[in-house]
Amino acid sequence: MNTYPIKRLTLVTDAWQPQVNGVVTTLFQLVQHLQKTGIEVDVMHPYDYHFFGLPTYREIPIVWQAKNLEQRIEQFQPDALHIATEGSLGWRARRWAIKNKVAFTTAYHTKYPEYLRQRFPIPAKWTYQLLAHFHQAAQRTFVPAQAILTELTVRGFNNLVMMSRGVDQTVFNPTQAIELPYPKPILLYVGRIAVEKNLEAFLNLPIAGTKLLIGDGPAKLHLQKRYTHAHFIGVKTGQELAQYYASSDVMVFPSLTDTFGLVNIEAMACGTPVAAFPVTGPIDIITHGLNGALSEDLEDAVEEALGLDRDGIAPSVAHYDWSEVSHAFLNHLAFIAPSEQNNDETSNRM
Repeated sequence: MNTYPIKRLTLVTDAWQPQVNGVVTTLFQLVQHLQKTGIEVDVMHPYDYHFFGLPTYREIPIVWQAKNLEQRIEQFQPDALHIATEGSLGWRARRWAIKNKVAFTTAYHTKYPEYLRQRFPIPAKWTYQLLAHFHQAAQRTFVPAQAILTELTVRGFNNLVMMSRGVDQTVFNPTQAIELPYPKPILLYVGRIAVEKNLEAFLNLPIAGTKLLIGDGPAKLHLQKRYTHAHFIGVKTGQELAQYYASSDVMVFPSLTDTFGLVNIEAMACGTPVAAFPVTGPIDIITHGLNGALSEDLEDAVEEALGLDRDGIAPSVAHYDWSEVSHAFLNHLAFIAPSEQNNDETSNRM
């Protein structure tokens, strides 16, 4: 039962299904759990409008014109407005909220400054300044972990609050293990196949066995041609993905630019240790020596992770629960008082 004052929520996001990534998974799970409590959620996403693919990354949709976005928000009369991403829809919803003096919340999911810097000659400092400006107008900005909260605070972001992540342990658990037809040890990577994921650090590891990559992205064709010894499995979801997690010996997470790394807790929920660099994302999730290993030398991290006792790995992430995440989210939303909505309607008639 919903005991919060929020009965209707408008959620604006530039990332949504059929995209497959941690942001989409987080938002989809969040919406599902909010709806179970009786909250009506209007998700405004790129596939509601005409869009084009982002140059160099066609899987990411960009909306040039979002017809009737403002009218849709006003007609829905939400009790809260959450702008989940800093894309074209996010900026437009932000402009509407500021113009109409409507309180709203935002979220920081992705390290766009580092991603852009790896594709274009744009200093990360400039992009961080732009993002700080975007989020400054929000009543609160959700971040997934302490390390990223600390980093953004230093960079001038304010009003930051924590909202962690969850994992569906009815799907992701050790009982999903099967015998995979590959030489062991099986080293698994799950995520986008893109330059910002630092996949060469994984693919160049001089460790015998098999390297599996699950996911898709703009770097896939190039890496397939270069690393013919690796197996590029494609996108997997649900139980099939859980089987790969549970059946691998180590999940390797080479990224240096993630804010959380949802795939890591999915792997650990399946009883598989994670090897990663000690950076934002993994450093908040991995308990070194219990459910994974952190090292500046990724090979050392993998070797240490291979020697861990798997029995305690899944219990170590049992607290990552989507229901708890949705409660934390609701507790920090910016409630839109009826007087604010009435003022908006009056101003629109003038």
